[in-house]
Amino acid sequence: MSLTAILLPVFLQIGLTFVLMAWMGRSRVTHIRKGEVKVGEIALGERNWPRRTLQIANAFHNQFELPVLFYVLVALALITRKADLAFVILAWLFVAARLAHAYIHATSNKVARRFQVFLIGAMVLMLMWLVFALRVLFTEASI
Repeated sequence: MSLTAILLPVFLQIGLTFVLMAWMGRSRVTHIRKGEVKVGEIALGERNWPRRTLQIANAFHNQFELPVLFYVLVALALITRKADLAFVILAWLFVAARLAHAYIHATSNKVARRFQVFLIGAMVLMLMWLVFALRVLFTEASI
């Protein structure tokens, strides 16, 4: 597989994180400028933000949980040369699930639907790790 093919899903996942960060920042600044939230109040905790802003912030913070395992796996797969077409397809499925999860999280926030999409992404990532581990364990490694 080409380096570009392997890294493209990673670039999209990182792009999602930055888009959510900008959206969160814009939403927060808007509420502060309108006087709906006082700077002293938000210093006391995240829960002082309006519901919608909190949803966006939670979607942003969630990008530093499960996706971290994805980033580590991609780096290891590159180093060990274990990324093939199946790996790339699974990476795209994981990122698609993350995009859907973030969208649901930041908009309707329907928890049951959000959980279903989260679970799909988590299962895809677990499968990626399992396949990677088996490939590493059952092929001769040279360092």
